[in-house]
Amino acid sequence: MKLISVNVGLPRTITFQDRAIATGIFKSPVSHRIRAIGHQLEGDAQVDLRVHGGPDKAVYAYPSEHYPFWEESLWAKLTWGAFGENLTTEGLTEEEVCIGDRYQVGSVILKVSEPRQPCYKLALKLDRKYMIELFRKSGRSGFYFSVVREGELGQDDPIQRVSKSPYGVSIADVNRLHMEPTNTELFERVLAVPDLSPAQRKHFEQRGLKASPDGIDEIRD
Repeated sequence: MKLISVNVGLPRTITFQDRAIATGIFKSPVSHRIRAIGHQLEGDAQVDLRVHGGPDKAVYAYPSEHYPFWEESLWAKLTWGAFGENLTTEGLTEEEVCIGDRYQVGSVILKVSEPRQPCYKLALKLDRKYMIELFRKSGRSGFYFSVVREGELGQDDPIQRVSKSPYGVSIADVNRLHMEPTNTELFERVLAVPDLSPAQRKHFEQRGLKASPDGIDEIRD
């Protein structure tokens, strides 16, 4: 496993339907080493901190293995950082990466917190109005990390898993629950993981399933 590209970018303003929209989704590869400080990478920033950035979405990673699929689906040549990711990775997939797993990249330690749920700005960036739904259904979400230990990382750094969550709930499992919100067995497994981000936990609890000590006791209207 290794880091293929490190991508950062500061917010910019784009025009859509005669409206000015500020966004931090535009990221470009950098060749120098970057520090992970607090809740972000050096030289990177987000705009709407209600839904982007923060401790549970400090660093966004996306598997390089998905790029051929998207280039064929979108009929476009894509460069690293095309999905707004900070880290383009090799050897990590949604099926293998689990909530709570910890990885070391360079001197940085990162902890997996949740999958990415796309907003309309991804569709605007890629100029595909159907992109949000296609992205969700594909299961190719990538994953967010929180920063456990600050440090430096850079292109071609090896990625090493330093600890694995005992719960074994993968990013793919969480993505599946988004698509199958009444799957009670999966709901119980996902909500049992203490490292699941508070935002994802709240989302699932409010979507319709209510957990009791004995399991699922109610499906709300």
